[in-house]
Amino acid sequence: MSSRERILGRVRRALADVPRDDAPIERAYLREHGARSVAETTALLAENLADYRALVHRCTAGDLAVTIAGMLAARGSRTVLVPPGLEPSWLAEAEAEQVPDRIESTPHELDGIDSVVTACAVAVAETGTIVLDGSPDQGRRRITLVPDHHICVVRVPEQVVSSVPQALERLDPARPLTWISGPSATSDIELDRVEGVHGPRTLEVVLVGDQSSEDVNS
Repeated sequence: MSSRERILGRVRRALADVPRDDAPIERAYLREHGARSVAETTALLAENLADYRALVHRCTAGDLAVTIAGMLAARGSRTVLVPPGLEPSWLAEAEAEQVPDRIESTPHELDGIDSVVTACAVAVAETGTIVLDGSPDQGRRRITLVPDHHICVVRVPEQVVSSVPQALERLDPARPLTWISGPSATSDIELDRVEGVHGPRTLEVVLVGDQSSEDVNS
């Protein structure tokens, strides 16, 4: 008898006298905490992103290329990694060399890239979280984990939801989902914070909608 069979046998014996109840599980939890307008939901997203130490910017679609170019220039980025399905116009004003995402790229090569620009699948206002699902405009998971600077574009309002339950309804669980709440950070037992250990040290989020360009970091 294998270890697996022994463990499953113990589970069956432990549950032998437990009555079976096939009634549906009650899931009457709140789908969102309070009613908010689109503007209020977007403002909450920006606030929570900034609380996680992400750098948040807002601009119109017409200003997006200039905004991204300015962010790359301010960072001093000489190279920028580009997912295969990224909208070309987003980087039309960027002076940095555009490096395509290649399957054969090694982690060492990716570590030498200054920045990466991606879209996202959805953004959650109540938790300040952006979710990537590996779509062509987001690329493979590793391109947003190895480079030290990640610029993520969020379309407002179509990609912004209030809560995690609302986000889950939009996502395909079979896709490689990456949930990001701020730049990579960890701390030791003395609570000394260290950033950039298992992801980008700097996360910049651009909320693209009808609002004019501005920096919304507190």
